[in-house]
Amino acid sequence: MRRGIVHEGSGQLSYEIREIVTVANQLEKLGVEITWENIGDPIHKGERLPQWIKDIITELVSEDETYGYCSTQGVPDTRQFLAEQVNKRGGCQITADDIVFFNGLGDAVAKIFGFLRREARVIGPSPAYSTHSSAEAAHSGYEHLTYELDPKAGWLPDLEDLEHKVKYNDSIAGILLINPDNPTGAVYPREFIQKMVAIAERYQVFLICDEIYAHIVYNGAVTTHLSEVINSVPGMALRGISKEYPWPGSRCGWLEVFNQDKYPEFRQYIKSLINAKMLEVCSTSLPQLSIPRVIGDPRYLEHLERRKRMFEVRANEAWEAFSETAGVSVVKPRGAFYMSVLFDDGVLNDKQRLAIEDPAVKEFVERQVQGVEVDKRFVYYLLAATGICVVPLTGFCCSRKGFRVTLLECDDQKRRWTWETINKSIVEYLGSA
Repeated sequence: MRRGIVHEGSGQLSYEIREIVTVANQLEKLGVEITWENIGDPIHKGERLPQWIKDIITELVSEDETYGYCSTQGVPDTRQFLAEQVNKRGGCQITADDIVFFNGLGDAVAKIFGFLRREARVIGPSPAYSTHSSAEAAHSGYEHLTYELDPKAGWLPDLEDLEHKVKYNDSIAGILLINPDNPTGAVYPREFIQKMVAIAERYQVFLICDEIYAHIVYNGAVTTHLSEVINSVPGMALRGISKEYPWPGSRCGWLEVFNQDKYPEFRQYIKSLINAKMLEVCSTSLPQLSIPRVIGDPRYLEHLERRKRMFEVRANEAWEAFSETAGVSVVKPRGAFYMSVLFDDGVLNDKQRLAIEDPAVKEFVERQVQGVEVDKRFVYYLLAATGICVVPLTGFCCSRKGFRVTLLECDDQKRRWTWETINKSIVEYLGSA
């Protein structure tokens, strides 16, 4: 072609959580039965919406309003309802004009980073959630900037590392945190978030907090919303219904924007996100219209409490399954529905393997593992030998070696079989060379 058409950041667009599906699908064609532990879809793993939520959505489907466009920023009554929910917590007070809806947080993240000035960087946690890290790297054309989460401190941020990087890299315009965290299951104590706010205030950068799992906390953890502690720092929280109802297929997420009235440039940036949404007209009406009726229903709090208890049982079960396994370490999850299993330093190499009886499957996986990271090598062998599809930790913009599992499987017997099989595979793999 007479001109190059590929964006400089296109090489940064990677999403290991989905990319491994291609390998799994090829193995499935070779006869391997796949157990999908790679993606956070509660519906796929057997969870069902309570009937009362389905009834509300069914009723809405019969209303003509749900078939039309809504306002670009979202349904006005829903935005007002959500603003009131934020203001009840105390802290930063917002209005309906500070709420912006998107077709899922993936849509929001693409615009958040896509409409930043290219030289303006956002530093995020490592391990990183791939949607954020890939979008930020792609917008800049360089590798994503990260601060360390420390497994020895329960996967909490290394605040010294964060401040050092923000202080000495003036291209950093924003700090991203994910609370509760994906992929580690950590929940940040209030004082940690306050210290991150203080860093943002000192160096005049804005904050982004992904709070999609805000109401999925357990094992004694308590969610602190960014709005409660952000003071006068500009920032935004990312929220949605995909993990809470759960309704991931709704593709319904929103931003809660804080302190844009105090910072003209930040206000202009938020306006650019709204203008970008205006080009699409609006986000889908139906799920937005459900929010006041579902979240405002007295039964919703019990729904959240029931799910917290459910995930607490599974988190403790998963932690117990791996806590005594030689060669790996785990931190007990306290939020979201993930757990990271971390290999000890130096226990992995490129000679290890799992026994695979089928010659075609064995030949296929041995081609796939050439030149890959050592934790990805384990993940591929695990997939070929057992059909269990997990995600390597190096796929989360991380130098540490390990893998992520979910806590979503509703079939108790299958879930326990999954932990037991992964455990046996770790022992076999580490002892193979």
